[in-house]
Amino acid sequence: MLVTGGCGFAGHHLVEHLLKNTDWHIVVMDRLNYASNGFDRLRDIQCFESRRVTVLAADFTQEFGQGVRQEIGTVESIFHLGAETHVDRSIDDPEPFVISNVVGTMRMLDFAKTQKSLKRFFYFSTDEVFGPAPKGVAYKEWDRYNSGNPYAAAKAGGEELCLAYANTYKVPVVITHCMNIFGERQHPEKFIPLVMRKVLKGEKVFVHSDATKSIPGSRYWIHARNVAAAILFLYKSAEVGEKYNIVGEKEVNNLDIAKFVAKTLGKPLNYELVDFHSSRPGHDLRYALDGSKMNQMGWSIPKSFEDSLERTIKWFIEHPKWLEIAG
Repeated sequence: MLVTGGCGFAGHHLVEHLLKNTDWHIVVMDRLNYASNGFDRLRDIQCFESRRVTVLAADFTQEFGQGVRQEIGTVESIFHLGAETHVDRSIDDPEPFVISNVVGTMRMLDFAKTQKSLKRFFYFSTDEVFGPAPKGVAYKEWDRYNSGNPYAAAKAGGEELCLAYANTYKVPVVITHCMNIFGERQHPEKFIPLVMRKVLKGEKVFVHSDATKSIPGSRYWIHARNVAAAILFLYKSAEVGEKYNIVGEKEVNNLDIAKFVAKTLGKPLNYELVDFHSSRPGHDLRYALDGSKMNQMGWSIPKSFEDSLERTIKWFIEHPKWLEIAG
C-alpha cells in the first residue's frame, strides 16, 4: 500500500491506524515540506520500529523516476493524502497549491495506471470544494462545486482529474470529502492547537464570524483517528468511481471550540469575533456535508467529538513541543 503525505498530519494517523489494524506493508511517500515536520510524526508513533513500513522522501509533483518506482514496487492500493492544505497560504500564493494538488495528483494517477494489480486509488478531498453552506444545507457527494479559495479550487481540480483517469484509463478511483480534522501532532497553525497556544499565553483569540460579528463560523469537526477508521471502512466497502463524505457527528461553532479548549485547560478565554470574510474573501463562514450515504452503509463514529477533543487537548499538554513547532 502506498500512502502519500504519510509524514503529514492526516497521513501519519492513517499510517498508524493501518499498522494497528492490518498486516499490510506500507510505503510512505512524502516530500517533507514545512507541514510534515520531517519524520517526527512517524518517529512519535514508533513507525520505524516496524519492518512493514518503507519511507521515501520524494516529491510526487515530479515525474516518477526509475529509482522511485523501483523502491515503491508493486502496490495494490494508493491512498493519496499528500497535498497543500492551508487556506491562508493559498490566498497569499496559489501556485504551490495548484502544483501540489492538481499536477501532483496527475503524477500519482499516471503512476497508478501503470499498476496492473491496483484495487483502489483513494483521493482525499475536502468539504471546501462545495463552498459555503447556507444554514440548513448539507452538501451530498455529487453536488456542484463552488470553490471559495484557491486551495478548494485546486482540490476540486484534483477530483476532476481522478474522474477523468477513471473514465479514460480505468484507474479504480474512490473519492472522499472530509471536514475539519483535529488530533494529536497537528501543526500549530491550525485552529485548535493555535487556540491552545494563545490561551496558555493569555493572548487574545480571534474567532471567524459573520459581518455582524455575532455569529461564529461553524464546522463538523472530526478526529483524525475517526477519519482513518472511515478510510479503512471504505477500503472494504466502497464502490469504484464513487464519492463518500466523511462527516463528524455534529456541527460545532468555532467559539464553542475555543471555550471548550479554555475550560479544559482551566484558563480564561480572551476572545474577539472578527469578520474575516469581508476583509479577506476566501474564508467561508460555514461548511456542511451530508453523511447519510456512509451511515446507510453501516458506518458510525468510533469516538465522540467531546471525548476526542478533550483527549487531544490533554495530549498536547503532555507533549508541549508539538505546540511550538515552527514553520
